[in-house]
Amino acid sequence: MTPAAAPLRAAVFDMDGTLVDNMDFHNRAWVTLARKLGLEELTAERFQNDFAGKKNEEIFPELLGRTLSVAELDALAEEKESHYRAIYRPYLALHRGAEGFLHRLRDARLPMAVATAAPQGNRELVLDGLAVRPLFACVVGAEQVKRGKPSPDIFLAAAEALKVPPESCVAFEDAINGVLSARAAGMVTVGITTTTTAELLKKAGAHYTAADFDTLPPELLARLFAARP
Repeated sequence: MTPAAAPLRAAVFDMDGTLVDNMDFHNRAWVTLARKLGLEELTAERFQNDFAGKKNEEIFPELLGRTLSVAELDALAEEKESHYRAIYRPYLALHRGAEGFLHRLRDARLPMAVATAAPQGNRELVLDGLAVRPLFACVVGAEQVKRGKPSPDIFLAAAEALKVPPESCVAFEDAINGVLSARAAGMVTVGITTTTTAELLKKAGAHYTAADFDTLPPELLARLFAARP
């Protein structure tokens, strides 16, 4: 069920799995680290479904079942993230249709933000490596909010930075936690099916789903670009 077709005034994008189709590389890095830590039962599917969108400082205590010192948390997080960057860097690319869609939004003067749990090094790899950072009015990272997804904090912070009410924003997400977060913030939510089925994203609350940015629903495009170029 989609909300009443009111015009949309801004767009907020998750990064990993949404702007770039990279979650397989993240999940591989998580599984490698989990095996090193003796967590043999953990799978890539569980990381995607349970942890995608959460902050590292939320993930590690849950995984290990104990409190970690700041030093231990930082060391584990850097080990995982540096491995991810090493294996993903040769494949760095925007998801299908994203470049054209971002430029269309810019040309229509619709402000855009990134709302991501990715740490700074990962944001630099993608946003600077692909030279898209200038397209966004702001980038909200995990360090700027108290709680990661599925809490609404990061999407609310993005809407505040854009100076647009959340209900006038559309959020693009690939993960269940991300959809739950955007919906809790009150945003119209689009599930991009790089990592999760349309059925599961709709069950989590996505108003629309699409495989990529070339196949976004016409109804959504009308709400974004009606009376605009």
